[in-house]
Amino acid sequence: MIKRIAVTTILGMFLFSCGVKKRTTYAKKPKQRTTVATNKSQSHTSSGTKDEGEYALPEDTGKFKRFSVNSVEEYIDTFADIAMFEMQAYGIPASITLAQGILESGAGRGELSSKTNNHFGIKCHTDWGGDYDFHDDDAKGECFRKYNHPMYSFRDHSIFLTSRARYAFLFNLDHDDYKGWAYGLRKAGYATDRKYPQKLLALIDRYQLDEYDKKVLGTGKIVKKEPKEYDYKIHVVQKGDTLYSISKRYFVSIPELMKLNKMPNSNLAIGQKLTVKSEKIK
Repeated sequence: MIKRIAVTTILGMFLFSCGVKKRTTYAKKPKQRTTVATNKSQSHTSSGTKDEGEYALPEDTGKFKRFSVNSVEEYIDTFADIAMFEMQAYGIPASITLAQGILESGAGRGELSSKTNNHFGIKCHTDWGGDYDFHDDDAKGECFRKYNHPMYSFRDHSIFLTSRARYAFLFNLDHDDYKGWAYGLRKAGYATDRKYPQKLLALIDRYQLDEYDKKVLGTGKIVKKEPKEYDYKIHVVQKGDTLYSISKRYFVSIPELMKLNKMPNSNLAIGQKLTVKSEKIK
């Protein structure tokens, strides 16, 4: 409870101040890293939320704060307010944010979250200019984003989902459709675990995390997002291309790619022309 009060106090001081808009600042610039993800991402920017300043985080102090909790219940008690703030600002159900945080971070007790405050398993990618650390995941010594406080991880999670085209369809769901979000995240490739949706839903059901969605919806403060616009281009299939590699390159899900090109199966031929799309950067 003490941690929850501390976090809530920090947020309250800035979220409800005299309208001063704060700029979100991440950890210090890293030295040149030797291992980065091979996929080129869109620039890591704000989602364009109109009232983002109202939910801006306090300036980063530049000092790493080791942060841990002792139970799932304490994790929820500590971070529920942050998850609800993020839902108001970005439209991601608080229940989903909390369930992902619990699952990905081991309720704040996992090795990655303990040494990086990274509660969502977000890797560096080529657009990441903040601090980082290495951790064994799908491969040995992968590069993961590092934050000075977990609240910056929660904000980066929101920006990550809103700035990539492959997650765009999720924001067309009703704000309380956490089941659609759970299955949609797996479909879009957030996790490779086939049971990922079921694990999220089990956490939401067990700890009644959807109650936090209801609290936010009851306030009527969710910011409405403007419809996303896309650029369409043609990709000519080269030797070695797969639907998976193409989907990762253009940040579009495999089912969406197949639907866009009316493909009956996943077979590709060298020289085949595929229509791909990417979100316009405004």
